[in-house]
Amino acid sequence: MGLLKAARIAVRTCMGVKPSESVLIVTDEPRVKIAEAIRKAADEVAKETLLMVMRERTRHGEEPPKAVEKAMRAADVVLAPTTYSLTHTQARLRATEAGARIATMPMITEGMMMRGAMLADYGKVSMLTMKVAKLLNGASEVNIETRAGTKLRMSIAGRKAHPDTGIFHNPGDFGNLPAGEAFIAPAEGTAEGRVIVDGSMVDRVQGTVEIIFEKGVAKKISGSPAAGLLKMLRKAGPKAMNLAEFGIGTNPKARLIGNVLEDEKVLGTCHTALGDNSTFGGKIKAGIHVDGIIKHPTIKLDEKIVMREGELKL
Repeated sequence: MGLLKAARIAVRTCMGVKPSESVLIVTDEPRVKIAEAIRKAADEVAKETLLMVMRERTRHGEEPPKAVEKAMRAADVVLAPTTYSLTHTQARLRATEAGARIATMPMITEGMMMRGAMLADYGKVSMLTMKVAKLLNGASEVNIETRAGTKLRMSIAGRKAHPDTGIFHNPGDFGNLPAGEAFIAPAEGTAEGRVIVDGSMVDRVQGTVEIIFEKGVAKKISGSPAAGLLKMLRKAGPKAMNLAEFGIGTNPKARLIGNVLEDEKVLGTCHTALGDNSTFGGKIKAGIHVDGIIKHPTIKLDEKIVMREGELKL
């Protein structure tokens, strides 16, 4: 019953599935039980429900099979509980451009379905997320500092923020479930400074990551999880070192649990990402997207402090 309750929130509240619509669920073997719960919830509402089980991808941002991409473009609604994220793929972009509304759920676990961010009041999450997105849209520069040692500056001039509200009712809407962040693609080549990732970056790996940025590119990555992270990034190619994203968490129910999907939604955190930003307003196609969560940040948008040591100042 716990999984089905969350699945119904996803299908009815978050996606707003109508009786006339078709729903596609894309998954892989480790997430089949979650996908089956979502299929059951969708069957209660939708005209047609299709479940596709693909081979597990090897990294966040890797493209799905062509058959899955074609099915995504044809569906009204897509939910994707997968091991690795389909959010920053060309398949997701083409499907939303075709009018599908999509919720990706990378690294989702049964425990996350039944407690925490997934069970938030998404009406309230949506309102807060839209307020933060509006602030990002009105700014030209971001400065982040933390007591742990982060000091980073980047331009967001001319870029549009994306509110991951958890309410995806219009054609072309997309985001994560659980949801709760406002994010933006910084202007390429503008990020300068140091980031200390002290939340999480590579799932299930403990320890902080230090990243030095010069002209928008990660020039040095160190810390206990760095070896595995660097191997993943180098395999994807040099564009993986691009500073791709800046985001602010907006879900009061989200917890720091060592799983980036939920961690990046925690109210009082922000995050940056490396790799691909071509699917949400940037120019870099990298085939990988890796987020890193920063705890208790002080965030300044132009001359206005919007968060002080993790406390939003709206």
